[in-house]
Amino acid sequence: MGIAADSVVVLVALLHVWFLVLEMFLWDKPAGLRTFGHTREAAAASKVLAANQGLYNGFLAAGLVWGLSLGANGTSIKLFFLACVLVAGLYGAATASRKILFVQALPAAIGLVLVWLAG
Repeated sequence: MGIAADSVVVLVALLHVWFLVLEMFLWDKPAGLRTFGHTREAAAASKVLAANQGLYNGFLAAGLVWGLSLGANGTSIKLFFLACVLVAGLYGAATASRKILFVQALPAAIGLVLVWLAG
């Protein structure tokens, strides 16, 4: 169970590194425009906010990696950061796009359950 749990934590961390890249560096580029469905004008107007959001996603990834680096001693840290990801995903799904429920919240929820069962 521990390997499955840590594998999902790695996946969630990698997703958040990707979100950081999309929001901080690709927001107004073709990949970002395509991913988020924004026009160039809308992306330009919200670029600073998106970069800030991307930075927070990086902090979530860093926390998950920190928890992984501690092995069995990192269980509570992994649970905390997965819960943060889940709350952010639920809020994003309710306020921005339902797709966030599946891309962010669901992997975090699966990770939470697996880490809890493995702990």
